[in-house]
Amino acid sequence: MASSHSSPPVPRPSNSDGIFKKEVDSSAKHYKHVRSLPDVCPKEPTGDSHRLCDGPSVVADQHRWTVYNSKVNLPAALNDPRLAKRESDFFTKTWGLDFVETEVMPSFYLPHITKEHFAPYLEVTTQREKIHEKCKNICPAKDDLDTIPILSNNNDKSRTDLEQVPKIFMKPDFALDDPLTFNAVLPWSHFSGAGGKGSRDVASSRLLQEKLSHYLDVVEVNIAHQISLRSEAFFHAMTSQHELQDYLKNTSQAVKVLRDKIAQINKVMCEGSLNILRQALTRNNSIKLYNKMKLMATVHQTQPTVQLLLSTSEFVGALDLIATTQEVLQQELQGIHSFRHLGSQLCELEKLIDKMMIADFSTYARSDLNRPFEDENEVLEEERLVSLVFGLLKQRKLDFLEIYSEEMISAAKHIIKQCVVSTISQIEEIDTEIVVKLADQMRLMNFHQWFELLTCIFANFLFFLKRVKATLSVIRSVVLLVLDRNQKTKFQEGTVAEGSPGKSFNTITEVGYLTHEGMFISDAFKEGEQPSVGPEPKNQRTSYQSSEPCGSDSTSEQECTTESSSSREQTSSSVTPGGVEITINEDMKLTDLELGRVANNIQELLYNASDVCHDRCVKFLMSRAKDGFLEKLNSSEFVALSRSVEIFVKDTEELCGRRSMSLRGALQSQANRFVNRFHEERKTKLSLLLDNERWKQAEVPAEFQDLVNSIADGRISLPEKRATGTEERKPTDYLIVDGQKYAVVGTVLLLIRIFLEYCQCVDDIPSIITDMLTRLSELIKQFNSRSCQLVLGAGALQVVGLKTITTKNLALASRCLQLIVHYIPIIRAHFEARLQPKQYSILRHFDHITKDYNDHIAEISAKLVAIMDSLFEKVLSKYEVKAPMPSTCFRNVCKQMTKMHEAIYDLLPEEQTQMLFLRINASFKLHLKRQLARLNVVNDGGPQHGLVMADVAFYTGNIQALKTLKNLDLNMAEIWEQKR
Repeated sequence: MASSHSSPPVPRPSNSDGIFKKEVDSSAKHYKHVRSLPDVCPKEPTGDSHRLCDGPSVVADQHRWTVYNSKVNLPAALNDPRLAKRESDFFTKTWGLDFVETEVMPSFYLPHITKEHFAPYLEVTTQREKIHEKCKNICPAKDDLDTIPILSNNNDKSRTDLEQVPKIFMKPDFALDDPLTFNAVLPWSHFSGAGGKGSRDVASSRLLQEKLSHYLDVVEVNIAHQISLRSEAFFHAMTSQHELQDYLKNTSQAVKVLRDKIAQINKVMCEGSLNILRQALTRNNSIKLYNKMKLMATVHQTQPTVQLLLSTSEFVGALDLIATTQEVLQQELQGIHSFRHLGSQLCELEKLIDKMMIADFSTYARSDLNRPFEDENEVLEEERLVSLVFGLLKQRKLDFLEIYSEEMISAAKHIIKQCVVSTISQIEEIDTEIVVKLADQMRLMNFHQWFELLTCIFANFLFFLKRVKATLSVIRSVVLLVLDRNQKTKFQEGTVAEGSPGKSFNTITEVGYLTHEGMFISDAFKEGEQPSVGPEPKNQRTSYQSSEPCGSDSTSEQECTTESSSSREQTSSSVTPGGVEITINEDMKLTDLELGRVANNIQELLYNASDVCHDRCVKFLMSRAKDGFLEKLNSSEFVALSRSVEIFVKDTEELCGRRSMSLRGALQSQANRFVNRFHEERKTKLSLLLDNERWKQAEVPAEFQDLVNSIADGRISLPEKRATGTEERKPTDYLIVDGQKYAVVGTVLLLIRIFLEYCQCVDDIPSIITDMLTRLSELIKQFNSRSCQLVLGAGALQVVGLKTITTKNLALASRCLQLIVHYIPIIRAHFEARLQPKQYSILRHFDHITKDYNDHIAEISAKLVAIMDSLFEKVLSKYEVKAPMPSTCFRNVCKQMTKMHEAIYDLLPEEQTQMLFLRINASFKLHLKRQLARLNVVNDGGPQHGLVMADVAFYTGNIQALKTLKNLDLNMAEIWEQKR
């Protein structure tokens, strides 16, 4: 608020001495103007500008900018938080951060003012300022009132008078009905009802009355004084009020006239048209209300209908009905009081249906997996299964596969138990009253009975897996159909989204129609979206009368629902591989990722079914193997068991698509035990045969010759037993192998059969090939080492009781070893064809064995040569060159050579005999040469030379007269020393 006083003028020097004196306004020497109160009403201008209000007026100054219109003060502008840093110059507020401060050049027209220019003035005013500050401390000045001294004295007087009035009268809550206030104002204690003091009480009451009257006069005088100070503003406000009332009266008359005219226009031009629109809207609203009531009646029947569907196990239909009803409640019937609890009831009913579906699926799985195998139907009640699976998928109950897995495990246990019970009931030897436990009863079976039981279990498990696979195929087909439908729906939604901007624009423009009395009149034009029934109407009234609403008949009930609830519930029909038609809605809650995971879990469940069957078979196998029953099986029985298991494993692998290793592992462990027993039996058998072998040539039965012939034909397996009625064939002296004769001992014949047993076992049980190869190589090494000990080491002398190890024994042992060497590559090729490439390293055992056998054969040959060598050394050391010829020494040598030839001729082939005799001849020539050198006999053509040549000729003739040695080149010229 502004006041009439102005700032003091700038002091000017009053004389030439430079002292400034402040000029004082004569009119303001003894008093100050009273500041006017602000007024919101305009004033008529008077001659005195000081009497006008300097504050803003809402009426007069409403279009003029004042300081009261400012929105941001200077500190806020300087402290702008949007600035990167606080700027010292507020011009950046307008001109931005790029404003550059420049130095302002001093003006040439203004003198340069310094502090010394104010020094004279400060000297004059310093003493006055001190006095002023002292007075302010003694009597604080009133800054808000600028009154003249006289009025100040009057105010002080009136204030003094008002201070005489008790404070109780000035309280805002002053009320005489309050007893405390009343007693404080009228102290009745000063009055008494005694007779002697009546005059004094009257005087006290008069004094009190006069005091109150004085208080009243003081207050009235002050009120009148205050009114006199503001009388001009009060009368001005009253004048402005009268003018405002006249203006409002004229305005009211103009509004009344305008309203009358508008009412006439409304009655003539608008009332009829609006009535038509209102009637059309009322008609459409009535139709909608009718359809709503029909919809409510239908929704009211939801629970009984759901109960009826559940009684027939129509879970999918019940869920669809609940979903549709919930959508209708949320979109069409939202806010209806009578249905306020229906939504929660439907949710509880939906949870109940979830539990019922899970229980029904568990019952279905139990009945399907435990039904008799005579039932040829692979899938039990396929329609029921499809309905259950679809309902569970719809409710996102994806744990139903776990339920099926649990039922599958229990069914597998039941299958084995049922097979054991049925088999034991047919065996009369087992008394079930004495032996109660099934495991103990099963252990009383012999191998054939137990093997038939195992075969029955395998067959039942194959039927079981076929049923599981068929059931899971139906479930998988439902999942894939839902997945395919989801993908098609996404594709269609993408196509619709690309072509729908026009329709959305029409919808937006339609909503923009006139609104009247809180209702959308655009609802009356809904028929614009439907095809017209007849030709275009001529006027608006006939147009509304000719249009028929969508709910005019009972068949259009579904069309009267919202477009969102009807358009989104599109369905598609699909057919499962079993021929069951299912209807798939678009309100599935599963994503493509979840459906794909369910499909993968179904495949894994099929794998688990195979594993469960194998695990149950393993337990069945192990329960029978506790007493060492499987280890005691002979090779044919174990091979039959192994083949049966391999066939079952292959069948389950083809059926389920994955190999289960548990049954193979159990069979492998039993096979390892079987291999140990199998090998130990044959190892013991070979040791016994070798310890009892007398190393004489044995006759070869026809069955062994057939065995060798089958090996030559490529069939490395034991031949089938011939019928007992066939003609018996005589045994032969030699074993014919690839056209060569082999003179063998009986141990070698049985060893060849043992080889075939090992090979046959590998064919029957492929999993033990590496173990069997190691054991077979160990067996071959055992024959080599033990035969070496018995023949070369002369162990047979003590073990069997032979008198001596003859050359015939040595030749026969050599020939037996050669036969084994002949079959080692065949055995190696048989194993190599069945080994994995990474297992070829174990074939090196055969290379080591072949080397050992060849070394052994070479040692036997060297032994034969050594025998003759010692004979030559002994005989020729006594040789003398003298008549008669041939000499006795040469006769003995030829005799021993003949015996040697007779001993080995029938055992060794011709080439080996010739090579052996060449080596013996070389030894003979060496000893003869040494003896001749000792006797100083040279080839000089003398008599001694002639005698020696006669003996040599006798020797040569005898050697070449032996069979197969006729063409042997003896080269006897080497007995003579070469002349130097």
